[in-house]
Amino acid sequence: MGEAWIIDAVRTPRGRGKKETGALSGIHPQELLAQTLNTLRDRVGFDPTDVEDVVVGCVSQAGEQGGCIARMSVLAAGWDPRAASGVSLNRFCGSGQQAVNFAAYGVLAGQQDLAIGGGVESMSRCPMGSDKSGLDGHNPHLRALHPLVPQGISADLIATLEGFTREDLDRFAVRSQERCAIAQKEGRFDRSLFPVRDLEGRVVLERDEHPRPGTTLESLAALPPSFEAMGSYVQKGDTLSFDQKAKRVYPQIEKVHHVHHAGNSSGIVDGAAAVLIASPDYARAHGLRPRARIVATATAADEPVIMLTAPTPATKRCLAKAGMTIGDIDLIEINEAFAAIPLKVMRDLDMDPDRVNVNGGAIALGHPLGATGAMLIGTVLDELERRDLGTGLVTMCIGGGMGIATILERI
Repeated sequence: MGEAWIIDAVRTPRGRGKKETGALSGIHPQELLAQTLNTLRDRVGFDPTDVEDVVVGCVSQAGEQGGCIARMSVLAAGWDPRAASGVSLNRFCGSGQQAVNFAAYGVLAGQQDLAIGGGVESMSRCPMGSDKSGLDGHNPHLRALHPLVPQGISADLIATLEGFTREDLDRFAVRSQERCAIAQKEGRFDRSLFPVRDLEGRVVLERDEHPRPGTTLESLAALPPSFEAMGSYVQKGDTLSFDQKAKRVYPQIEKVHHVHHAGNSSGIVDGAAAVLIASPDYARAHGLRPRARIVATATAADEPVIMLTAPTPATKRCLAKAGMTIGDIDLIEINEAFAAIPLKVMRDLDMDPDRVNVNGGAIALGHPLGATGAMLIGTVLDELERRDLGTGLVTMCIGGGMGIATILERI
């Protein structure tokens, strides 16, 4: 087995995922990814005809994000049509990270020398649910086997079972905002970021626009719980509400305590990211300087009603494959889909909070579903370099009861 080297990683700023008011809402998702691919090419100087595949995560693959957005974005970038092929994948929120891992697998297996993994999601133009798949593909048999509930209900269920209070979640959210504010002020994201332009060449966004510096416990306390009404909702053809379904699977709880809200959950945003993966032989032959190598990757599954707990087994599996312990990891990125998720993972694996999401996370920055994982790989690599540290771990919770993890090491 060979090695897979990360040559570079770039991303757009995250734009608020609001139609017409979000800075990136006027940019077609193909164009978001096309600009990302061209920025990666321009920074590294590789020949696009050497890229053997572009693997792209995208969750809402419908409308403007349908039709294999990976290949369409290569064409929109103006690359030679005989250059890179493209493939789009959907592993829900873990799609971008899985795309990078898949690109690495081709190189690790010796079947490819140069590949790109990344992701894109325009949540302003292709909102969640655009594919009309519902929670379970509208399959009554599956629903009878596993009474799936929306992710917000699952997050509140985790908080209920773990005993996390709303104040616990809000304190974590405030810390995410504070750390992000410092990172933005100090330019910690600048290496990966590039300004997005419209088709006339005008800059439309240069920095992440979702963070809310100055967020306090008091301001968060005024926000209503986001999923309380949803918990009482009964789907057509069902007899139980979402909360009742959760309680049926987890009868040890008295009720689901609804403690997540807009301020301690990830923000809806637009964005794209790309990571260039090369074999050592290709990199040496073309004078490409590697930044890191992929050490190990893993996915794992867990009970699908609680849904968001699998980063723990995925991380354990990834550490075991690498022959490492959590103490060997210098910096950790846990996607902040909801505040309860990183709090649980840190508790499960006895992680040092001072090593986790040191520049804030999706609560402050937002979560462009299919792109986030690729963004986090660049984020942890940038920060490892800034602090002159060696190893990083990225892990994410995923819909349907899945988790993903990647360990990388600086070269």
